[in-house]
Amino acid sequence: MNPSTPHHNVIIIGGGQAGLSMSWYLQQAGIDHLVLEKKSLMHSWRTQRWDTFCLVTPNWQCALPGYPYQGDDPHGFMVKDQIIEYLDGFARHVNAPVREGVSVQRVSSRAEGGYRVQTSSGEFTADQVVVASGGYHQPIVPRMAERLPESITQIHSEQYRNPQSLPAGAVLVVGSGQSGAQIAEDLHLAGRKVYLSTGDAPRCARFYRGKDVVDWLADMGYYEMPVEQHPLKEGVRDNTNHYVTGRDGGRDIDLRKFALEGMELFGRLEDFDGTQLRFAENLAANLEHGDSIYNGINASIDKYIAKQGIDAPAGSVYVPVWQPAAERAVLDPVAAGITSIVWCIGFTPDFSWVDLPVFNGRGYPGHVRGVTRQPGLYFLGLPWLHTWGSGRFSGVARDAQFLAGKIAASLLEAEKTDSDAVLSVA
Repeated sequence: MNPSTPHHNVIIIGGGQAGLSMSWYLQQAGIDHLVLEKKSLMHSWRTQRWDTFCLVTPNWQCALPGYPYQGDDPHGFMVKDQIIEYLDGFARHVNAPVREGVSVQRVSSRAEGGYRVQTSSGEFTADQVVVASGGYHQPIVPRMAERLPESITQIHSEQYRNPQSLPAGAVLVVGSGQSGAQIAEDLHLAGRKVYLSTGDAPRCARFYRGKDVVDWLADMGYYEMPVEQHPLKEGVRDNTNHYVTGRDGGRDIDLRKFALEGMELFGRLEDFDGTQLRFAENLAANLEHGDSIYNGINASIDKYIAKQGIDAPAGSVYVPVWQPAAERAVLDPVAAGITSIVWCIGFTPDFSWVDLPVFNGRGYPGHVRGVTRQPGLYFLGLPWLHTWGSGRFSGVARDAQFLAGKIAASLLEAEKTDSDAVLSVA
């Protein structure tokens, strides 16, 4: 080891809620560590959310370590400024040993053990590394975007701020997952003409039988279910989030209702032929799929209420308020007055800088509850790392505490091995 190279027991990569949760537990255990953040703490929360963004889960689920929600509206939904205020308070609470503005360029193993972490500010070494940089790195924009007319402004959902920031005219929103549905609603409520290209995203009710669906699911133990017990197993990590909103106190998002109000819905966007956008004729199927998930979740709540003998308001089944008369397969964007496109089709992970053999064919790390096959390398903050809440404010603390225990045990074992080696020599 080069004596001039800074060394730490643990290096945490990423200064968001996951990285700081890890720091909190390592501090409680008295374990030396350093957090490396390429920009600033909680950067993505300040820069990748639109103006009317709010939580889609109730405030009581904000349970970062040592810093649960303490406001006066536990069943409400914090808006963007309140979320940032909460996270800034958490950052002050943790007071992590952090280097901001340091970009990690490569993580590799060292022949003598541990890891080499090469950064924009030089090299560090560590016995163990926790990758807490999330899984939403590269915005997805299809190659067809290159062929669209230059007169159409194109942005990704992470760049969207408000309707006023887009040129006057109609807007095409591509993708009906959580971000796409909420951005389409934001534009629709502002009086903009919206064309929405749907996918097979599921939806759920906001409130059902007297309380928030999240409250019911918590009572039912859904949020405690580990990934290996989920019917889809690890496949659930690829699922699109259910669309619903906490806006204005919380409500359903019903795309059929938007259609009644003038929003034009299409199936999946498949191509642009130089003049016309081409869509799959699967709008009806997409809407029916979303509604079937909606009704299925409510039916599971009905069964729970009946089994527990709970006194609750009567249940119901969603009945579609609108049906597409026909599927539209083509649309001339210029003739339709479309001046903007917002791509809401997600992100891909980019762990290319982690030069270690732990990834599958899609670039996703193989792990069990964040523990990889590479000794001393961990991941934290990924969707369904262990449970539904792993990538959220509600579950990341439990995952961080678990990994902190693994790290402490590993360091203790290493110390014991070193002591035994010294005694054997003596």
